[in-house]
Amino acid sequence: MGNRKSSALSKEILDDLKLNTKYTEEELSKWYESFKKQCPDGKISKTDFEKIYANFFPNSDPKAYANHVFRSFDTNDDGTLDFREYIIALHMTSSGKTVLKLEWAFSLFDVDKNGEVSKAEVLEIITAIFKMIPLEEQKQLSDDENTPQKRADKLWKYFNKKENVSFSPVDLLLLALTEMAW
Repeated sequence: MGNRKSSALSKEILDDLKLNTKYTEEELSKWYESFKKQCPDGKISKTDFEKIYANFFPNSDPKAYANHVFRSFDTNDDGTLDFREYIIALHMTSSGKTVLKLEWAFSLFDVDKNGEVSKAEVLEIITAIFKMIPLEEQKQLSDDENTPQKRADKLWKYFNKKENVSFSPVDLLLLALTEMAW
């Protein structure tokens, strides 16, 4: 009682996660126990996150992309991922609704967090993604997307944007809704 620090998930965070994800209290409690074993201080550092990505992409350079993904998940900008951010990220990217996935994708590409995505930001993310693709696989890509610049140009054309015009979350949502209607 009193000042003793509990290792249990707080009711406030548990209720928030149950409300904002599809996960049950039992699932969240089990994941929290595992999270605390892996991260005793209750946080994942950017360096640890990079190591996790490196394990998934041992023959490439995932550091730049891992940093962008980490930035998009670190919603309170404290330089770490706490359990809530971790679970929300997991939910958004794996089982969330399309709108949530679009919101996350936008936050990933909005490198400077100004509420718009420029072609330079698209190129930055695509360049980071290309660093994770083995060279042999890059050689197999079609001629119109076998470099980060070509892929960014193709994507930008798809968004129907002029070279120096950015797009907003609304633009992304409208494009997605238009595509889904087809």
